Amino acid sequence: MEFSFPILNANSPISPSTMPFTVSTHRGFLPVNNPPATLPPSFAPLESLLTRMPIVLADGTPGLLAEGKLGETVEKELPDLSEEVEKYKDDAGIMNAIYRDYSFLLSAYLLEPCHLRFLKGEGYGLGRQRLPEVIAKPMVKVSEIAGFKPFMEYAGSYALYNYRLADPSLGLTYSNLRLIRAFEQGLNPSSSEAGFVFVHIAMVSHSGLLISGAVQALNGALTSDRPRFDAGMKDLLEALKEINRVMDTMWGKSKPNGYNTFRTFIFGITSQSMFPEGVVYEGVSEEPMAFRGESGANDSMIPLCDNLLQIPMPDTPLTEILQDFRQYRPGNHREFLQAVKDQSEKASLKQFALEDPDSAELYLRALDYVREFRWRHWCFTREYILKFSKHPTATGGSPIVTWLPNQLQAVLALMIQVEPYCANATVNPNATADADGPGAKDIQEIMALVKSQQVTLSKEVAKYTAERASNAASVRTS
Repeated sequence: MEFSFPILNANSPISPSTMPFTVSTHRGFLPVNNPPATLPPSFAPLESLLTRMPIVLADGTPGLLAEGKLGETVEKELPDLSEEVEKYKDDAGIMNAIYRDYSFLLSAYLLEPCHLRFLKGEGYGLGRQRLPEVIAKPMVKVSEIAGFKPFMEYAGSYALYNYRLADPSLGLTYSNLRLIRAFEQGLNPSSSEAGFVFVHIAMVSHSGLLISGAVQALNGALTSDRPRFDAGMKDLLEALKEINRVMDTMWGKSKPNGYNTFRTFIFGITSQSMFPEGVVYEGVSEEPMAFRGESGANDSMIPLCDNLLQIPMPDTPLTEILQDFRQYRPGNHREFLQAVKDQSEKASLKQFALEDPDSAELYLRALDYVREFRWRHWCFTREYILKFSKHPTATGGSPIVTWLPNQLQAVLALMIQVEPYCANATVNPNATADADGPGAKDIQEIMALVKSQQVTLSKEVAKYTAERASNAASVRTS
């Protein structure tokens, strides 16, 4: 029996009721249609606030967040538009856009005081502990209909549903992307905030081949068809190669010293010192609520590889956080990833790969691309965050020093286990550094890097952990 999860393709009909984040082979994990850039006229008060909100407006003048005036302006101007939300419940694209826009306003409202303190070098302090009814009620209503948590998420709001095309005829090319909403200078397409989002979109634009390759490999394992499995794995490798190539452009598109100027606004509530008791959503519940913040860890590409390749994660509290992140993805993504996991286990895909030396090599090379992705993510954490901030948690609420290494070490350990099964376990004199497929990079070269990174990563985690413990002790005694 083959993998039967329904996946859209370029010829699939897209009705207004189709959820934007429905997995497809032509759009991958991106929305099946480009996001609406504006809301219906009845949401003009919300649109007006968001247009005036960024620290730097499109014309270069200061916005509400630059002057610390967003909170008071919300309280003066914004009506409760909950009833308007109901009118668009059958238009999934508009509902997702309303969710996106309320999530931007919600995050900016709660974290505005933290941003102002951060600019003064005072640390984040406390955010606003209560969310006014005019944001809370429509946000909860729209999130229930659109299928998200009532807080900003990576796919549904901040990144993957937050772009428009400058020229629709040019499609999803990087230079053609523009942000719809922004906190800092993101309306300037050359800003670090814009680059941060655009690189993520550009990476995910290659996820269609990742999905089709994964499905083909899975079907090969399910039906014991090795040529089919190998062909799917080769497509998976090609997609991962492109995703990593685009990921590496982050260094130039979004500068390390610019990230923290907008990072404040993408923090969540869970495990954050800014919200020690959670946040009360007025008009919804007097019991404080808590949600994880926007995080690239909520992207679906690497979790797809984890599930397909059966990468075992350690039984630790850090892995529990990884599992909690699964709730912060679009519903269809969650269902697809779970189906891949279930069917990969049914097919014993890892065992099937290791039963043939050539398949085992393809499997190892896929792990190597996952390693490369996670290693670069760790390097971003080091250079963009650890060098500029002492805050102990990432935007999603995970421990900033130890969380990514938890997953990375798991991949490194599995690669060492897999190496002996590979056909190309000896030096290949014809290997080239940038070729595709088996023999592209010698297995011994890959494994030497793996063993080196195991040692380096352990040393770096120990170093940053000790430094932060020392800083915390100094603060307590000062």
